[in-house]
Amino acid sequence: MAYAALRSLAQILHQTLNRDHQYLILDEKQQIESLVEKVSSIQDFLENSSQKITKHLERRIIDASYIAEDIIESHITDRIRSESARYEYGILEKISIRFNVIEKWIVSSPNPAYSGPSTLVSFDDFMDIEARLVRGSSELEIVSMVGMSGIGKTTLAKQVYHDSYIVQHFDTRAWATVSRNYNVQEILLNLLNSMGELTSKMHEMTSELLKERLYTNLNYRKYLIVLDDVWDTKFWDDVKQVFPNDKNGSRIMMTTRLENVANYANSCPPLHRLRFLSDGRGWILFREKVFGNYYCPLNLKGIGEKIVQHCQGLPLAIVLIGGLLSKATKTQHYWKYVSENVSLVTTSIDELCSNILSFSYKHLPSHLKWCFLYIGIFPEDYNIHVSKLVKLWVAEGIVKPVGSKLLEDVAEEYFLDLVDRELILIHEKKSNGKIKTCRIHDLVRDLCVREAQKEKFFHVTNGSLRGIQEGSSIDRVSIHRNTNTCDDKILSSPYVRSLLNFDCEVTVPEMSNMRLLKVLHQQGTLEFSNEIAEWVELRYLDCMSMHLPSISKLRNLQTIILRRDMRRPLYLSLDIWKMPQLRHVLLEYVILPDPSSFGIEGDRSVFVLENLQTLSLVMNFRCTEEVIKRIPNIKKLGIHYKDEEMDLEYYCRNNLVHLRKLESLKWINFGYSFLMNLSFPTSLKKLTLVEGGFSREDISIVGSLPNLQVLKLRSTAFFSQVWITNAREFLQLKYLLLENIALEGWRVDRTCFPKLESLVLKDCYDFVEIPDEIREIPTIRSIEFNGWVVQFNFSMVMAIGNDGPEDLIVNSSY
Repeated sequence: MAYAALRSLAQILHQTLNRDHQYLILDEKQQIESLVEKVSSIQDFLENSSQKITKHLERRIIDASYIAEDIIESHITDRIRSESARYEYGILEKISIRFNVIEKWIVSSPNPAYSGPSTLVSFDDFMDIEARLVRGSSELEIVSMVGMSGIGKTTLAKQVYHDSYIVQHFDTRAWATVSRNYNVQEILLNLLNSMGELTSKMHEMTSELLKERLYTNLNYRKYLIVLDDVWDTKFWDDVKQVFPNDKNGSRIMMTTRLENVANYANSCPPLHRLRFLSDGRGWILFREKVFGNYYCPLNLKGIGEKIVQHCQGLPLAIVLIGGLLSKATKTQHYWKYVSENVSLVTTSIDELCSNILSFSYKHLPSHLKWCFLYIGIFPEDYNIHVSKLVKLWVAEGIVKPVGSKLLEDVAEEYFLDLVDRELILIHEKKSNGKIKTCRIHDLVRDLCVREAQKEKFFHVTNGSLRGIQEGSSIDRVSIHRNTNTCDDKILSSPYVRSLLNFDCEVTVPEMSNMRLLKVLHQQGTLEFSNEIAEWVELRYLDCMSMHLPSISKLRNLQTIILRRDMRRPLYLSLDIWKMPQLRHVLLEYVILPDPSSFGIEGDRSVFVLENLQTLSLVMNFRCTEEVIKRIPNIKKLGIHYKDEEMDLEYYCRNNLVHLRKLESLKWINFGYSFLMNLSFPTSLKKLTLVEGGFSREDISIVGSLPNLQVLKLRSTAFFSQVWITNAREFLQLKYLLLENIALEGWRVDRTCFPKLESLVLKDCYDFVEIPDEIREIPTIRSIEFNGWVVQFNFSMVMAIGNDGPEDLIVNSSY
């Protein structure tokens, strides 16, 4: 049936090319020719390969073929009947994406070049969930996945959610993780944020207003909503009125451990129950985690297979053991030791997971144990910013100095080691490929909290000291959500050294006795008073506040992060130059004082900020020689020029080239031709330019930077309507963003962008097409063009398990 459907489509495509080509617009002829090649490739595979395809994949090929026929024939017919018919550019892109994915599934190499996060999802599970999302009734339906913790519900949901076929099928998508102690307002904000509809004002709205806003944004749109990790039937009562039923095929995908929760939400039957992995599939997952693309030595294979059997088919257990063994000595003696300890408890899955997690923790190197436990200080399902985690580790003093390395670099190595051991989950990546946010599995977090409180390392509370024994030390306290008050004993305790508050409003006067406080993180607004000047031990301060009091006595301060909802300038005092321990200063829209005000008396080296690595966002930054001398090791700088009438030379912008360790620069409102004759430091790896204008010479300055990997241009203007790149420009660039750019064309020399991986164009509505030279770059992985996303890496392998051949998705880019 699939072959016959492809044959019918092939005839339509050839007819369109040979007889109706005059009705094609722009590059549709090339797109159809490319589609012919894909269809032919799939036909050849079906005709000549001895390998059988699953019923789900056959159904997908048939559906895609029929949809393609309908789209092509209907649009050609409309164009023949009326010259004024609407020419919808990009309509063939949807078809091409579907067949591109199918082709790569069935004919691609089992060893893809893709090196992103690796997962293992049953192909049958994947296809079943996808089919239920895109087919069936036009009514709003709830598709639920049910299964125990660690079996892979969230992993499967992510694979489906980010699949290019699903992305194109729905008008909008949104994701929210619910968890046990959910907060309706936070969930609504997360849904709006993932839809790209969140504004700063929405944080001040009530839940009822947010529900109205979300309903409005979803109304009359075909949407996909993912509600991950739902624990309580009450949650559905709290949110169900938010989702309109416009009878357009919208879907809600829910993951839950509890069958009664799925049934209560009127999930479309049958519920999708995830199965345990067979030994064959479990072995593939284990081998990938331990050896990557390499083979397992024969002397370890038998022991490894026994370890997999002990894991009883639970993916989380296999991943954790694999992560442990990937870092350990690969000897028969050690593997036998692990096998024996894993098999000590096999009576229940819960005991098995607990045993494996404890085993993995106990076998961590000592320098990683505290770092690992510290992650439990964050709330359940919290998106942990890696940069924040690293700064906290450094401030807490749990990172051991290594030679001349920066403490932050050592901390990042610790973090990546924990990722390799599968104890930390990657959630989101930056444009440069580094990890932006992470999470930990609920079971892993439970272990962290349990062990941390046993070791008296930190205490997690909802605002009270219940559970803390009399006389116990409470050096670190983490206050989690769903509480409106905080126990006065915490706020008056002189023993608290670190306070991380993720929910309740705590003001400085209430914490006046905490004079030995080292770390303070406040999720909400913090109204300062003069008491902060007495916190001489403070190393880390992160809060939201409209003003900043005097910090001259905070001699140990390393990191200060002040979040503000206004662009009113914040004037810093000269004291900022007398704080040599400063490492990261993130104060939005600050005015930096002129250090020359110190005069010439005294030893100026005392006031050099040798440790300062981050400084942002500085208004009307004067890059004088005096400033350059005082921030010699700056790596990340954000500047905003607002005084457009000021003589440009006044800012001494040419001195930027002397910041020889600068890696990231964000430059806002840089003015027309502000880059003319400007030299950037060759160390620059990331450049963001916002609100300004370019000449051809300006962009060549940027293109010649030898180490530039990320370039973001937002609301900028080219003096020409066509961007012409010269030969051998942007040789190291991997990520390029053009947002709200008034360009009509782009001419690219074939020697440019040889390492480009991601191209994103947003709100570039005058832009006509992506140059062929860009699409043909060997390293390109994804192109996003005004909401259209094309991905280039997807592969499928066949795995032989105990129950026969099983289709597995091993690697998927999303």
